[in-house]
Amino acid sequence: MKITPTKIKDVLVIEPDVFGDHRGWFMESYNKTKFADMGIDVEFVQDNHSMNVAVGTLRGLHFQKAPTSQTKLVRCIKGALLDVVVDLRKDSPTYKEWVGEELSAENKKQLMVPEGFAHGYITLTDDVEMQYKVDKLYSPENDRSIRFDDPEIGINWGNIDPIISDKDKSAPFLKDSDANF
Repeated sequence: MKITPTKIKDVLVIEPDVFGDHRGWFMESYNKTKFADMGIDVEFVQDNHSMNVAVGTLRGLHFQKAPTSQTKLVRCIKGALLDVVVDLRKDSPTYKEWVGEELSAENKKQLMVPEGFAHGYITLTDDVEMQYKVDKLYSPENDRSIRFDDPEIGINWGNIDPIISDKDKSAPFLKDSDANF
C-alpha cells in the first residue's frame, strides 16, 4: 500500500496493492492493522455508498460540525470522479485551501479526509458509484454544507455544467456557515 501526502497536512492519497491475473484482481481497500502501522489509527463505524447517473453530478461541499465531525476514507468503485476537500480548520495554515484528486474504478486510489474538512465531488463519467467509510455516525443535527462555488475558496470543478441538488444550491458560503473547527 502506498500513501502519498497532499499539499494539505493530513489529507492523504492511498493506493492499495492490487494483485491481478487472468481471472481479474484482488485488493485490500482497508486493513485496520496496516493502516495503524502507517500512522492512520481511525475506527470506522459506518460505510456509505452513492450512485450518480450522469456526468457532471456535483455533491457537496458537505461536513458534520463538532462534536460529530467525521474522518472519511473515500473511493470510487465505478466510473470516475474528481474528489475535493476543503480545509475548514480556522487555525490551520491551509485554512480555506482545497485539494482535488481524481478517483476512479480504474486507478483504485482512495482519499483520506480528516475531520475539519468539507468534502464534495463531481462525476467525470456517467454511472459513477463511490463508497466511503466514516468514523462517526451520521448526525442530522450537525450535518452542514457550504457552497460548492464559494469565491473565497475558488474550487476549479472543470468545464462541466454541474447537476446539483436544491440543498447544495442553497448552502451558505463559508463566511456565513457555523463550521466550528
